[in-house]
Amino acid sequence: MQEKTIYKSVKKVILLLTSATLSLFLYSCSQQPETSNMLAGKNYSMYILGKDGKEYIVETNSLDSGKILPEQQGAMLDAKAMDRDIIVKDGSYYHLNRKKAKLSKYNVQKDSLHTVASIPLKDFSIENYLWVGKDSLLLTGLDIKGFKQAKYVLIETGKMDLLSSGSLAIPQPSGKLTSMSIGFVELRKNHFFVGYTYHQQLSSSNYTTSDTTYIAELGYPQMNLLKIDKDTRSTYPGGINTVQSYSFNDEHNNYYFMSCPGIALGNRPDLPSGIFRIKAGDESLDKDYFINISSSLINNHAYGMWYIGNNKAIIRSERKDLFKGLGDHYSTAHFEFYLIDLAAARVIKKLNLPLDKGTRRECIIVKDNMAYIAVNSSTQGNFIWIYNPKTDDLKKGLELAGNTDFIMRIDKLNP
Repeated sequence: MQEKTIYKSVKKVILLLTSATLSLFLYSCSQQPETSNMLAGKNYSMYILGKDGKEYIVETNSLDSGKILPEQQGAMLDAKAMDRDIIVKDGSYYHLNRKKAKLSKYNVQKDSLHTVASIPLKDFSIENYLWVGKDSLLLTGLDIKGFKQAKYVLIETGKMDLLSSGSLAIPQPSGKLTSMSIGFVELRKNHFFVGYTYHQQLSSSNYTTSDTTYIAELGYPQMNLLKIDKDTRSTYPGGINTVQSYSFNDEHNNYYFMSCPGIALGNRPDLPSGIFRIKAGDESLDKDYFINISSSLINNHAYGMWYIGNNKAIIRSERKDLFKGLGDHYSTAHFEFYLIDLAAARVIKKLNLPLDKGTRRECIIVKDNMAYIAVNSSTQGNFIWIYNPKTDDLKKGLELAGNTDFIMRIDKLNP
């Protein structure tokens, strides 16, 4: 089974690839509605990819134990209209259908995903999202024709009203650079930070990334450019956070983000995956802070980072000795989870979890000081594992069985 949209998130690159290359990463499927006994108002949500290509959203009150068969207890999705690049908050799901050029708000009713409201979003491809208020959703993205112009929209999600929109005053790619990516966004009072980089098309089926991470600081809400910071310690800052998390604020409002130059995102494997920091109260990158993941005991590239509290984070890294190339990067179980000490700026240890599969997944949430980790194991099945940071214990929790092939994402559905 290969990833339905491994490069749908790297949207500016997808459109440059030939259909022959895309066939390595995309699949299509048809499906018929089934009956489910799912109830509304659950605590957690999971996006499941089935062995037969069908897709489901499953809602549950607990991740600690039990077994779920998505074909019996999940809402089947229209895979042509829906994908796992969704935003989940307060019982609702938000998804941009680029073909129809509209952002829709959904909720689960019995055995199906019900459209609550929609708002038109023309020529817009989501790169990142940020909740700037309880019902205020700020989306940053690019134009879908050339992926060269950075844009934003601010939406009131209660009534799905467009509050404001426009272009971001970030330089477009030029010269040999043909497109760009927005990897993270962060708002601090009236200062809006945007991490991004540029790409170069090498051929009809290949691309690479600039060696530079850029951080633009804009005034908010005017979105006027104040300054641009640069760093060449690594590239491809962050990633599409509707697909996977790459950044967070700690308890003291220090902001951390990961760079992803590996073959699955930046395609600059000569540069290290790393963790950067913007200190609380600062308006510039901390030039003295950098965790070089690739030169640590991991000795590989990584994609995805989640904060679990008390200066600790978990990252998900690839095992380059276990896959042959990008064609089997998604289907081969080769991902490991590592614990990071942010205060000491070092990799602590590998968590004793089965090898995981799936290139990019939203697979960790933290609840009541426990980390719930979704693992797709080829040998031990698909489970939510529960990690206790205080005792360093790991145990199996909820099992996703039946037609489950991949747990694509897990989310807190309701507070």
